[in-house]
Amino acid sequence: MNKFGERFTITTFGESHGKALGCVLDGVPAGITLDEAFIQSELDRRKPGQNEFATARKESDKVEILSGVFEGMTTGTPIMMVIYNTDQKSGDYSNVKDIFRPGHADFTYFHKYGIRDYRGGGRSSARETAARVAGGAVAKLMLKTLGIECASGISAIHGICAENLDFDYPKNSPIYALDKNVEEAQKQAILTAKNAHDSVGGVATVKISGLPIGLGEGLYYKLDAVLAEAMMGINAVKAVEIGEGIHSAELLGSQNNDPITPSGFKTNHSGGILGGMSNGDDVLIRVHFKPTPSIFIDQESINTAHESLHVSLKGRHDPCVAVRGSVVAESMAALVIADMVLLNMGRTMEGIRGYYSV
Repeated sequence: MNKFGERFTITTFGESHGKALGCVLDGVPAGITLDEAFIQSELDRRKPGQNEFATARKESDKVEILSGVFEGMTTGTPIMMVIYNTDQKSGDYSNVKDIFRPGHADFTYFHKYGIRDYRGGGRSSARETAARVAGGAVAKLMLKTLGIECASGISAIHGICAENLDFDYPKNSPIYALDKNVEEAQKQAILTAKNAHDSVGGVATVKISGLPIGLGEGLYYKLDAVLAEAMMGINAVKAVEIGEGIHSAELLGSQNNDPITPSGFKTNHSGGILGGMSNGDDVLIRVHFKPTPSIFIDQESINTAHESLHVSLKGRHDPCVAVRGSVVAESMAALVIADMVLLNMGRTMEGIRGYYSV
């Protein structure tokens, strides 16, 4: 499936080394001021080639909006956005044309479809996530009018963990670090792995603030379940935690419960979600990224003829995919919340009457 969402939907298209990639958004309400400069700025946060902590591939990621906008406002019709690839080097992958790269999706894609696009992973490449960021930017513009904001940053690199989360600090950090006190150690861990032709994993933390109580559908379209699905659908993500996450399994109920007062919750172990619905607190999500599988160390593998061999990769790859992946996680969170906002509008007759009252 290449479509995500129920009411506010995104469908993406394109491949890593194809002519272009992009997305179609449907269900976007009419009357949103579509700030193209903001959309581009979001893509600029994710784009490759910005510093030594990212892939050297140089893409401007210039977005072109083809439909759904008139005189700077959304029209309520599908919004199509396209981003052209300009710096593909498909020749870098000629030596692995028939070889499966360890840790990559080309093994499963080949066995599922019987067709092999070896140029940077084709559709399975993280390059596709540029389209998700473009779509997420539109969702953010909608949410901004409701006072809802999404922010993100890096809370851990190779086990070096932030102790204090400052969601303003990533704006000034080349690795989008949330804690300035461990930023240098995290940067060094990335560069050490890069210089050894290896890679490291990391954790991104996403915060969603300003949510009303009650976003999320009972049982089968819970807010936490859909957020987890959205995050697990990002390349290289292997685990997702909300609130206390796995640590909650080590606590007593008296420790994990959030006391309720007339002014709100005293703590936020729940991560802003109870019973699959937002409780008015900040939603906090930790997204765990594995090390980038494209490393320049000799590895054991097989080819399409099932013959054993060793492979040495070429190309340009992020030494830590979590860094730019944090922007994607934030964008996916915005898409989920925009969808949940629209789904929630018709859940009571009062809300329906309020919409149709004259």
